[in-house]
Amino acid sequence: MNLSDERLEHLAHKLRLPDVPTLAPCLAQEAATKEWSFLDFAEALLQAQSDLSDARACDTLERLAGFPARKTIDAFDFSFQPSINKKQIQELASCAFIERVENVMLLGPPGVGKTHLAISLGVEASKRRLSVKFTTASKLVASLAEARTAGTFSRRLMGFVRPSLLIVDEVGFLPLDASEASLLFEVVCRRYERGSIVLTSNKSYGEWGEVFSGDTVIATAILDRLLHHSTTIPIKGESYRLKDRKKAGIVTTPAG
Repeated sequence: MNLSDERLEHLAHKLRLPDVPTLAPCLAQEAATKEWSFLDFAEALLQAQSDLSDARACDTLERLAGFPARKTIDAFDFSFQPSINKKQIQELASCAFIERVENVMLLGPPGVGKTHLAISLGVEASKRRLSVKFTTASKLVASLAEARTAGTFSRRLMGFVRPSLLIVDEVGFLPLDASEASLLFEVVCRRYERGSIVLTSNKSYGEWGEVFSGDTVIATAILDRLLHHSTTIPIKGESYRLKDRKKAGIVTTPAG
């Protein structure tokens, strides 16, 4: 390494531009070949550094979010679910709803793509360097109940309150008793008008009393806060996961 390289590396480290020493030689060669101006070269170098920094930040945020799998909007088959407005989903992918502190409610039967879309919105938020946490309703209440017993409730609760976007999957797949419902209510209340929630449920709003073991009062209280600033996306159609199995003739209609 010559003295010039050492100075560049020192300055890059000082300015927290770790990739500049590696990027500079290749871009300098390209600049000479294409006869870039000094400003063009500087812009290309800083853009390349920015892209790499964004990619690393996105990878870290996605890992911390706890997604069960990485899903993207581009990979979603909108032709299989015509009930979904593609333009609406693309608008939500801009993450403007997070800036406005609004919620997104994805409702529909199992397998229609609710979780895929929820994760996709989380991935888009991560790309914009927004913190995201993914959980299921059952895991959320179990985690908080455990923390309450261990005396770490406040710290655990902040793990669900602090992220810019909280994704709560599978609300309604398992009923919640009064204690569990109160824990979900606590999270929703703490995030109300402070942080966005993307929520998926296989139950219509009219069925939420059943989700909370017949307690329509707490169901109404939770819905009141969730729906105050929100977009509801009802999804109708067949199971997205079963489409390929049906094509292959694996799924059959029971005799009846």
